[in-house]
Amino acid sequence: MPEGDTVWNTARALHRALAGGRLTATDFRVPQLAAADLTGWTVLESASRGKHLLLRLRAPDVAIRPASGAGRDPEGERRLTLHSHLRMDGAWRAYSPGERWAARPAHLIRAVLRTADAVAVGYHLHDLALIPSEEEKGLVGHLGPDLLGADWDPAEAVRRLAAHPDTAIAEALLDQRNLAGIGNLYKCEVLFLRGVDPWTPVRDVPDLPAMVALAHKLLVANRGRWTQSTTGSLRRTETTYVYGRRAQPCRRCGTAIRKLEQDVRVTYWCPACQS
Repeated sequence: MPEGDTVWNTARALHRALAGGRLTATDFRVPQLAAADLTGWTVLESASRGKHLLLRLRAPDVAIRPASGAGRDPEGERRLTLHSHLRMDGAWRAYSPGERWAARPAHLIRAVLRTADAVAVGYHLHDLALIPSEEEKGLVGHLGPDLLGADWDPAEAVRRLAAHPDTAIAEALLDQRNLAGIGNLYKCEVLFLRGVDPWTPVRDVPDLPAMVALAHKLLVANRGRWTQSTTGSLRRTETTYVYGRRAQPCRRCGTAIRKLEQDVRVTYWCPACQS
């Protein structure tokens, strides 16, 4: 499952490729957008909110103005937002015109956006929707503080977590209504580093503010690069303490790392260090 930093990186990659460009062709391969044509629309920006991607567009034949966020300007400028979610297997890739696309099955393509300078291809995207930008809140307004957002508020994140004292902390950290951006990897790594059993009720977790601060620190440290590391090492086999290491020895105590799968949620933990 892509984490908040992966989505943040994806949004920046799309922004570099498309922002300021006028769409010369679009192709949406999902039923709800099959008839949509954004040819002529200008890409204002690509942004992330937690794990959601928001590509903001300005209607054709409008004089260029600095991007000012979602909605309409005082003159009634029309804007739309293309929303997408990566979930477990989605991805956006940007290519130069004429460059060969990644070797993925064509049936996984959900969207193709073309400008004079770039081609953005969305693979296996979820929750793809085109809405007026002033209505973005209806899609992302329920999210908690964004760990990588300009409005990050650790006190509010702690308050939201504490409001559900009976919830297991592993589940609470994945609930995007509490804080937005944590996926299975950071959940497991934060709990290990804090020495907390994943099934501890929130009310029994010592020092929630420290846990929230650590989550923020880890995501910020990995922002801007595609290799995620919580150990400080970028070597392929050394990037995590417990995540992806079932049955391997704990890096601290040598106990075999355990793994539990629950639908799309997976938890790795050290039964000795997190007892």
